[in-house]
Amino acid sequence: MEHQMAHSDHDSANKNEVRNVTIILSVLTIVELALGFLMYKSFNDPGFMRSAIKGIIIILMLAKAFYIVSYFMHLGHELRNMIMTIVVPLGLFFWFIIAFLYDGHTYKVSRLTYDKYKAESANVKQPAIEKNEEKRSETGH
Repeated sequence: MEHQMAHSDHDSANKNEVRNVTIILSVLTIVELALGFLMYKSFNDPGFMRSAIKGIIIILMLAKAFYIVSYFMHLGHELRNMIMTIVVPLGLFFWFIIAFLYDGHTYKVSRLTYDKYKAESANVKQPAIEKNEEKRSETGH
């Protein structure tokens, strides 16, 4: 009899935990969708509010990922080292993506602003201009 009561208590605790995780994930998803629709309807031009909403959505997505990994992959009750084997590479992956996006943007901007023909012609014409000025100063013109 005690075994059945303990088993039913364990089942109800698991059901409560599943319900709580489902509610948390649902609320986070609804808030993300609401922010996305707000951003789409209200903030068409790039600016601080649009970037802030995007940042909030990313934070909410990471919170959802944490709950999914914690509960459904059973890492919420694991050792800290086991969790770190997943979190640290994920952080390095985000750094990798951000670094390459920044590097690509810098390359794009420098390519758009650098004109090699203008730079080459400026280097070639400069000595010719100096020679002409020297000739004018010698002849008195």
